[in-house]
Amino acid sequence: MALELADYEKKARDAIKAFWGNREKARQKQIAAGKIDQGERAGVTSGKNLDGFFALIEDLVRANGMDQAQIHLARSLVTLPGYFRPTKLWDMLIVNQGKLVAALEFKSQVGPSFGNNFNNRTEEAIGTAHCLWTAYRENAFGKDHPKPFVGWLMVVEDAPESRSPVRDASPHFPVFEEFKGASYLRRYDILCQRLGPVNTSAVHQRRERR
Repeated sequence: MALELADYEKKARDAIKAFWGNREKARQKQIAAGKIDQGERAGVTSGKNLDGFFALIEDLVRANGMDQAQIHLARSLVTLPGYFRPTKLWDMLIVNQGKLVAALEFKSQVGPSFGNNFNNRTEEAIGTAHCLWTAYRENAFGKDHPKPFVGWLMVVEDAPESRSPVRDASPHFPVFEEFKGASYLRRYDILCQRLGPVNTSAVHQRRERR
């Protein structure tokens, strides 16, 4: 059966517009209140910036035959058991008839500091996926449980700092050729491409500030 994509391209564009709009609203609200976070954090602390993508995923779920599935977003309902740690708090869980259908993470990165944040996000994505798949293998969700979908969506600002080539130093062994001189945007592309074959579906959205 073909997957119903629920006009996802338009909804993704709308979600990006909402992302920048919500960041700006949060920043203006802090200015009005006389409380300003450091750097870009002023646009992050509202916690609503990626809501458009949450709505997009829900539309995709409903459009593909899971009208009765439970889509959990509340903090008290998005925890799953891990293998290397007791639990992991996800951004969205989809459960249908008592079975875990999907676990998803939604992240964003805005400049000017891309280097450290890229490394942190990469380690987080790889570690989270490895922990969940190991827990699944060890029957954390029940014996003979269907294989769930694991997703990671990353929104990265398309900016000069994220597009510029980056040099790496590896004194003992060379880095893979595709990483040489790769910008942070390109590195996110490579990360998402390589997460797929290890059973984590990743989407990388790059967008300019509006």
